[in-house]
Amino acid sequence: MPVDPICNQNVDEKTPFKSVYKNKEYHFCSDACKKKYDELDKSVIRVRRSLKDKEKISFGKLRREVIDPGICTLCGACAASCEVLSVVNGKPALTGKCTACGVCYNQCPRTITTEKALIGTVRDVFTAKSLVPEVKGQDGGVVTSMLLYAFEEGLIDSAVVTVKSDDEPWKPIPIVAQSREDILRSAGSIYVHSLTMESLMSAIKQGSRSIGFVGPSCNIDAVDKMTKSPYGLLHMFMRANILKLGLFCMDTFNYDGLKSYLEGKGIPLSTVSEMKIKKGMFRVGAGSEHEFPLGELDAYRNGSCTVCTDLTAEKSDLSFGGVGSKDGYTTVLARTGLGLELFNDAEDRGYVRIEELGREGLDKVLNQAKAKKVQMYMIKKRIKDGKGL
Repeated sequence: MPVDPICNQNVDEKTPFKSVYKNKEYHFCSDACKKKYDELDKSVIRVRRSLKDKEKISFGKLRREVIDPGICTLCGACAASCEVLSVVNGKPALTGKCTACGVCYNQCPRTITTEKALIGTVRDVFTAKSLVPEVKGQDGGVVTSMLLYAFEEGLIDSAVVTVKSDDEPWKPIPIVAQSREDILRSAGSIYVHSLTMESLMSAIKQGSRSIGFVGPSCNIDAVDKMTKSPYGLLHMFMRANILKLGLFCMDTFNYDGLKSYLEGKGIPLSTVSEMKIKKGMFRVGAGSEHEFPLGELDAYRNGSCTVCTDLTAEKSDLSFGGVGSKDGYTTVLARTGLGLELFNDAEDRGYVRIEELGREGLDKVLNQAKAKKVQMYMIKKRIKDGKGL
């Protein structure tokens, strides 16, 4: 005897209240139960309509990111929301032609589909460049200009930044910057971990009461925890306000490994003027520009980067990166009220030029952030396949 899928009561096969879904007939005890069931179908149709103007997402994307890596929960959300999907032999599988409507991908609990889940809380998004003539930083030089603004306007006493070693080219040295010259020295990206927390502690011990702190997500997370944890150093951190300036970061590398790799390509670190990661390539300026597939540096990639899922330093006041902006500009995510207010004031005082970051630029940031969010799934797949890390 059929069972009403809404109220779970047994129903006579001759009931006039019937609906068909995924080529299967369902029976209902009443018109009320039938209407409830039909409304669920309409909801799926509405979702499909709302997604039709967005990116085309086929079942193949769900299979690559979730099913094949082995992190599918077998909850059945994808199959329940699509008439051509079913769970077959313990895995979601197509039973008909996929129209790439994206419904299955957007229902899966393992996919990351909202902007907040990808890049955290954001109040506003910009693209900007420095208006300070001496600043020769990465992309638009905005981080350096923001530090100069905050320091010269008396908003910070010092800044924790990273400079290049005088003795070992491109080796990072964290310092407490207490002058314009120190801040200008810190311009540019270094793709090696910098031990900035010791310098932060030093700045507080030296009496700084307002500190600018620059670092990627891992360092920003450390500041966030040390300032909030009941088992942290609250007695020290309550003495100082810390302005957190986060850097977009996809990868960092072991210094000795990076040095060995470049020298193996005939590029001594002493000749390198710039390093940049863009579009899956590692770009090095050394007289002329050299370009290498990023995958070639996997052996020198820091182990912590393989488990990091935060591209944009989500716990910052302001986040900065080159992704999404044109050459010579920096993408800026204003996350807190303080960060947004200071950024706008820096423009008013002539330190930076701010423009709106269009939808195309933001989508590039979201896509790159998604690549970092789902890399843990790929690690699990490599372990599952017996390939190691």
